[in-house]
Amino acid sequence: MDNGLMDALVLHGVGDLRFAQVPIPTVSEGQVRVRIGFCGVCGSDILRIFSKGTYSFPTVCGHEFAGTIVECGKGVDEFRPGDNVVVFPLIWCGKCAACESGKYVQCNDYDYLGSRSDGAFAEYVVAPKENIIRVPDGVTLEEAAQTEPAAVALHAIRRVKESLVGKTVAIFGAGPIGLMVAQWARIIGAAQVLLFDIVPEKLKLAQRLGFECVFNSAIEDPVEVTNTQTDGNGAHVCIEAAGVPETYLYALESVRRGGSVVLLGNPVADVTLPASLISQLMRREVSILGTWNSDYSVSGNDDDWRTVLQAMASGTLDLFPLITHKVPLVDGTDVLNMMKVKSEFYAKVLIHPS
Repeated sequence: MDNGLMDALVLHGVGDLRFAQVPIPTVSEGQVRVRIGFCGVCGSDILRIFSKGTYSFPTVCGHEFAGTIVECGKGVDEFRPGDNVVVFPLIWCGKCAACESGKYVQCNDYDYLGSRSDGAFAEYVVAPKENIIRVPDGVTLEEAAQTEPAAVALHAIRRVKESLVGKTVAIFGAGPIGLMVAQWARIIGAAQVLLFDIVPEKLKLAQRLGFECVFNSAIEDPVEVTNTQTDGNGAHVCIEAAGVPETYLYALESVRRGGSVVLLGNPVADVTLPASLISQLMRREVSILGTWNSDYSVSGNDDDWRTVLQAMASGTLDLFPLITHKVPLVDGTDVLNMMKVKSEFYAKVLIHPS
């Protein structure tokens, strides 16, 4: 910090990612500066860097992170330097109807660290004190950096209002988010969790996490498997967690009468639904639920983020096995390109300052 500069991965345009030194962000009233411990790579980061772009350039991506407070601005009394924290990356306006009701993820005019403002593929990030939660004792920064996706997964499960105790949950897509959803389904009490993917390494990882009902969709038909596993009734809850047209159809075709389908994966292409499937969904009175981001409480009430941290601290939620790569910032461009072309297997990739 002596020269006022920090290392960062800076996106100058679609596909133009550079490791560079940039000014350390200044701390204003009501803000804290966090030194990044680890920042996870989200699938949306790959899309923004290599195909979609961010809202302006240059931008530092990265929104799944944990670190240590190094400086507190004026008016910050509840935190101090040395605190390990996570940061809710959505910065709400505080003025719209959604914000007034505490539904910050539905804010009409929000900022977002890592896509609209600079995020955590860097040494430091600045955030409002309202977006900060202290990491519980016993939770490492590697684990805490996965709080954001784990909260997204929990939020998806919580979109289903009925109890999952004793129910069958089918999850289509066994990437990090899908595996986090599977853990939450098991924690909440689902009697049976079915996991589908086409990547054998993902299915092996699911088995290492203790899931026995894992199936390769390239070999076995997911709809037939689900019916076989449920005596022909279908799953109570189907969660689409891959974002590809095939998995959308599998999820919609595998749900039972009166069941729920949660659309979690960001679609990578248009999805066409046959009229016969739409008719069956209507006749079966299936609930189709969208989900986005996670619930966050500025007043410290029970929310998705605090539930995740509590589950990590108690050992109920085990995210360490998802980590396949820990890479210094200086090698960040290489690992992000690897993820783009999928030249090797990865689950959760963490980037950290050198």
